Amino acid sequence: MPVLTRLIPSPVVVDIRPGALNDLAGVLADQRICSSTGKLAIAISGGSGAVLRGRLSPSLPGAEWFEVGGGTLDDAIKLADAMKKGRYDAVVGLGGGKIIDCAKFAAARVGLPLVAVATNLSHDGLCSPVATLDNDAGRGSYGVPNPIAVVIDLDVIREAPVRFVRSGIGDALSNISAVRDWELAARERGEDIDGLAAAMARQAGEAVLRHPGGVGDDGFLQVLAEGLVLTGIAMSVSGDSRPASGACHEINHAFDLLFPKRAASHGEQCGLGAAFAMHLRGAREESAFMAEVLRRHGLPVLPKEIGFTVDEFVQVVEYAPQTRPGRYTILEHLNLNTDQIKDAYADYAKAIGS
Repeated sequence: MPVLTRLIPSPVVVDIRPGALNDLAGVLADQRICSSTGKLAIAISGGSGAVLRGRLSPSLPGAEWFEVGGGTLDDAIKLADAMKKGRYDAVVGLGGGKIIDCAKFAAARVGLPLVAVATNLSHDGLCSPVATLDNDAGRGSYGVPNPIAVVIDLDVIREAPVRFVRSGIGDALSNISAVRDWELAARERGEDIDGLAAAMARQAGEAVLRHPGGVGDDGFLQVLAEGLVLTGIAMSVSGDSRPASGACHEINHAFDLLFPKRAASHGEQCGLGAAFAMHLRGAREESAFMAEVLRRHGLPVLPKEIGFTVDEFVQVVEYAPQTRPGRYTILEHLNLNTDQIKDAYADYAKAIGS
């Protein structure tokens, strides 16, 4: 009887621990990502990246450093054009989400493997096959290969502003709602669901949801970092963002599009969206527990906590399905009108304790 398996696109190296950055050169050499005589192209920001350059330069004498101006498509294209002038073994994206996304896109454009070295845990994009970049039309998602390696130094993570960790928590917890939306689409629309991708994304979210630690604990940061990496791999397994993006992310996108100058962080909006979406689908106890955990970590669970009125939140929820045409979630399933959304929000606010 034949043994049937499938290959899962995933990094060759995932190194998550305190002090991981100190061994970056050794990890790249041991895994044959960069030869002892090879060169690295390292993309950094002008802030934390510049500080880390001073720390890492002695151990990476053959590296060439590229400062990235921002997180736009133009920035990524400029980075790729600059790297075409040299010969490198690999590209390293050293920084937060914008830097890593620019490095992902540029590495794909020049045909080199990408090493993601995250300096914060703000969202699940650090290991995903997608680069999210601002463009003239707003914001676009571009398919790219998975990083060949992911390095996360928990000592560096703790030095970043705590709001980045909180954002990552919201993004991770939203997996739970996103998978429920995927299962709903499978039941109602016959949409194919990848059980492995769903399991990985859901368990990543559940691990963060149920961990008793806080944003300053290494144990909790380890679980959060692993959860964000697993979520990225789940998206690679499924071939799209379905395991991590449902009504929660539609609500997030609507905030960004309707109120671009007032929008909160990605994870804050996704966490709030997930708690509300769980309430909409009738999972009242799960919604209340999710809101309790979000509050414990200092994340918002009500629109007023990120500067929005109830009416504005209702407008966001009503507009949200337009942000992802073709995606079926609890929002499309219920198809609530304005008054029904207001009533549902009143019930939600009462249930979680406004």
